[in-house]
Parts: sequence; C-alpha cells; structure tokens
Amino acid sequence: MAVRPLVLLSNDDGVGAPGILMLREALMRFADVVVVAPETEQSANSHSLTLARPLRHRELDPGTHALDGTPADCIYVALFEKRFLPRPPSLVVSGMNHGLNLGTDVYYSGTVAAAREGALRGVPAIAFSLERGGDRPLATQVAASMAERLIGAAQPEGSPVLLNVNFPKGELKGVRATRLGRRYYDDVVEVRRDPRGREYFWVGGPGTRHDPIEGSDTEAIDAGCASVTPLVLETTSADHLGIAAWVAVVDMEKK
Repeated sequence: MAVRPLVLLSNDDGVGAPGILMLREALMRFADVVVVAPETEQSANSHSLTLARPLRHRELDPGTHALDGTPADCIYVALFEKRFLPRPPSLVVSGMNHGLNLGTDVYYSGTVAAAREGALRGVPAIAFSLERGGDRPLATQVAASMAERLIGAAQPEGSPVLLNVNFPKGELKGVRATRLGRRYYDDVVEVRRDPRGREYFWVGGPGTRHDPIEGSDTEAIDAGCASVTPLVLETTSADHLGIAAWVAVVDMEKK
C-alpha cells in the first residue's frame, strides 16, 4: 500500500485556534497530519527561536502537540526531535491565520515564519491566512486543495517552494498568483501608565493602507481574490552588490 503524505501543521494563533483545527480536518482527507503548534498566541513574533529558556511540551492527543514557544520553535523541534514525526514530512503547512499577512507583513508574521522554517530545513511549505470576517470553511477547503496540489507538484532544484496564501472576506471571486505588495500600518507608540503609576509603551496603531501595485497580493485581495505569492529564502540583493563592494574597500592599516 502507498504511504500517505505526511503534513506538519503549525500556526501562530495557538494550538486550539479554530483555523488550525478546521485545517487539520481538511488536510486529513489526503494526508497524515501532525500538529505542533504554540501553546498560546504568538502573532507578530516573526522568525524568532527561543534560546534563553527551556521549552515545555504537552501532547494533547496522538498527533497533536502544544509547545510553549514560537511558531519557528514548533517546526524546528518537530523536525529535529524524533518523537514528533514518524517519517520526514512531505509538506509544512502554517495557518489558517486569523487575519491577513500581506506585503511586508511577511517579515513580522509568525504564520509565515513557521512555513519559512520548514523551507529553510528543506521541506516545501505553505502559509495560509484569512481576512477577518472571511468564509473560513470555504477558505479551508481551498487551502487543503492547494496543499494537496503542492505535494503533487514537481519541486524545482535548489530551494524548496515557499508560498504565502491570503483569502479575502466576502465572496471568493478567484485565485491569483501574485507578488508581494507594500502594506503600511499606523506608526504609533502610545505612552500609558499601569495602575501602579509605572510607564509603559503600546506599539502600533490599528489602521492599514497599501500601495496600488499591479499584480500584487494586496491588489488581489482588493478584487476579492485569494493571492498565492512565492517567497524566496535567498535574500541577497544583487542590485546592491556594487555598493557592498565599495564599502568593503577598507584600508586596514588605518585601523
């Protein structure tokens, strides 16, 4: 008998979030699924790994694990601690995130970081996010179909495929292959005081906006379409190699 694909599933909303629970059920239609996800919400924790304290683990049921770390921690631990996976995974899936991860969000997103950690370790990966108020059952079924297609796709040589997918709220009018747009948040630092009179900061405002970039993920969402954006692991800027070489000409005798 053919061995079913194995999917390693994580998120940044926490192991009990509705998005990951529903996505797990949809993925199990065609694959074995192991969930290793944060114990609590880890939104905007980006690609951080926990190095200064131990990580605690709970097995909630066979194939579902909670880790009190970041999304990237969850993928790292699952891939390198043998108790979690019965065999190497065919795919790392992250999501379904409660809220969009568009444009420059990918630098801050824990959802994308979990997928990126899988790709960095040689496993094709895909991250899913849904706009607040969106149709989660429909988005989940489409996401599972995308994951199944990615498992069956011929993988390119070199870096594994890393995809970032976003679903809009309202009627889903299509699916587009896109590039990253530019998304901006209100740059705000609020200064407040706690009940004991001690000062603290609250970072970031609620408002967002984005540039009208043709072919972008933000444009697709505005049009009511899901966006599928391929991300790269090689982040060297070829355009700036010249200035890097100019800066690197240092007279060591003057040091």
